[in-house]
Amino acid sequence: MSFRVRYTRGARDDLRRLYGFLLEKDIGAARQARDAIIRGVDFLEHFPFSCRKADPDNPFLRELVISFGSAGYVALFEVEDQSTVTILAIRHQLEVDYY
Repeated sequence: MSFRVRYTRGARDDLRRLYGFLLEKDIGAARQARDAIIRGVDFLEHFPFSCRKADPDNPFLRELVISFGSAGYVALFEVEDQSTVTILAIRHQLEVDYY
């Protein structure tokens, strides 16, 4: 089974913000981070239920941990139905929380 992955507007804004932050410091690191996030999200096309639950009472709301350097990123997503996963937010692991 394969899932279609889509992004909310907020998640797309998160991607731009995270990329822009690194771009100001190191264009190579920004590209590597972008590629790591893309690879992580590609994983969701096949194995969304292997990710940790974000809410113990909601088995469809989950978090994907994306390794990058000494920290990485966390993508909050929801399994919408049998064929769709929606990325709700993406943050750096050192950020306080989703907003």
